[in-house]
Amino acid sequence: EATESIRAQVGGGRVICALSGGVDSAVAATLVHRAVGDQLTCVFVNNGLLRKEEPERVLDVMHGNLDMNIRYVDATERFLAALSGVVDPEQKRRIVGREFISVFEAEATKLGHIDFLAQGTLYPDVIESTAPDVASTASKIKTHHNVGGLPPGLRFQLIEPLRYLFKDEVRAAGREMGMPEEMVYRQPFPGPGLSIRCLGEVTAERLEILRNADWVVVDEIKNNGLYRQVWQSFAVLTPLETVGVMGDYRTYANVVAVRIVTSEDAMTADWARVPYEVLARISNRIVNEVKGVNRVVYDITSKPPGTIEWE
Repeated sequence: EATESIRAQVGGGRVICALSGGVDSAVAATLVHRAVGDQLTCVFVNNGLLRKEEPERVLDVMHGNLDMNIRYVDATERFLAALSGVVDPEQKRRIVGREFISVFEAEATKLGHIDFLAQGTLYPDVIESTAPDVASTASKIKTHHNVGGLPPGLRFQLIEPLRYLFKDEVRAAGREMGMPEEMVYRQPFPGPGLSIRCLGEVTAERLEILRNADWVVVDEIKNNGLYRQVWQSFAVLTPLETVGVMGDYRTYANVVAVRIVTSEDAMTADWARVPYEVLARISNRIVNEVKGVNRVVYDITSKPPGTIEWE
């Protein structure tokens, strides 16, 4: 049904699809590819806000499992320049959305005439951003870069085959289409990437601290068989610095928060009751392995009142 609808919408037009490596964009791309085949070109943008080793891993999985044309664009410097000095979370989201579309328009120009942009937008994204079709029943919580963060005058028509689905339904569709488990069960990752987990100004140095801390969190969650049991597990770099002691010396370094939640659909969430031993290992490893961090805290806030992401 979805492929027929896409085929009817696209006709003889050409489609460009944003790939992030997550299940949403992968399922959206697969559906569009099944509908229109070579009329689709996928673009994977490295915005400099991805997790450690993520661009390489995403491309390996994508090329290995999706038989489609994928173009890779490294736009790291462009995104970091645009985010320089910005601390407001809504502004970060809008900047990422704006730059994202600008990169896409540039790629589309290189490809010739492109009519459609396919995205893996989900229903919770639409609700939290209060898009026009749900505005009467929801109040705005935050802008999702692929909903409210898109600039006016967008030159593409949008194709959003997952717009009214929740994450568990998207995963079911991915399994049904034979996609690999590594892709289907990858934990959700925000469109604005690490920019909204790096509280305060986003710099290359602060992103490096955050990447290394985040790597430890996910590594320990996987090592302890918890990756599929929790909804999301990640690190947040706070704008705080605190006094600590390392060896015989006083330190003044960053505070990292660890966020691990359970959820069914991201509309509500609860903080995960992770065994103390696992939290202790995460904390010890971050402080010992990540230069510039001397304190780790665990977020025990449910949603509501807190959102899953800190920004």
